Amino acid sequence: MKAIRIIGVLAVAVGIAGALAGTAAADTPAGEADLGFAHFVKSGTTVDVPTLARCLVDVTASGSSGPVVQAGVAFGGGNGSCTRTVVDPSTDVTSTHSTVTGQNFELSALVGAGGPRIKIDSYRLTCDGTPGHTSASWGFSGMSGLPPLPSPVPAGYTQMIKKADGAVLATAVFDTITQPGDGSTSMTMLTINFAPDSGISGSVTVGDTACAPTP
Repeated sequence: MKAIRIIGVLAVAVGIAGALAGTAAADTPAGEADLGFAHFVKSGTTVDVPTLARCLVDVTASGSSGPVVQAGVAFGGGNGSCTRTVVDPSTDVTSTHSTVTGQNFELSALVGAGGPRIKIDSYRLTCDGTPGHTSASWGFSGMSGLPPLPSPVPAGYTQMIKKADGAVLATAVFDTITQPGDGSTSMTMLTINFAPDSGISGSVTVGDTACAPTP
């Protein structure tokens, strides 16, 4: 496997008191990671890939998935790990580490409409939580079917996926970040949203992670 190049990194720091109050009320999990999922309809056929290899801090420490292949999309499998560690036994202060690594993603659903076959050899997302601080990153290797990304990749960076005559078949959105203001972070590596000219409705998501400041 090629080395995964880290493409996007985000760190969020807040006051400890605010982080603790926000964590109690936030919808962001203490720590989460997954390979992605898909739901779209093409030519009357529904393709539904559930969230793969999901892990949750304090709930499911690890998640795994073998290859999942459906019409127009394939996830090659991978593993997630979400853990909490006590870093100060005298005060029970903790940190969390949530990460997922996937391989051999392929989207072929657009080929019949004149679009590209999109492949990603491997990808990884990570989110770390400490008291008053979260940081998240993502990276991949071996992407084909889409233009090269800028460096660094801006949050919400969007590419139009077109066929030869210029018709937009889908949009590819990289580095979607959600920050509810309590110090927590949610990050999605890639979301492909199908456009009407593709004849497909729905979307495909590749790689999610999230975490909140720890108590």
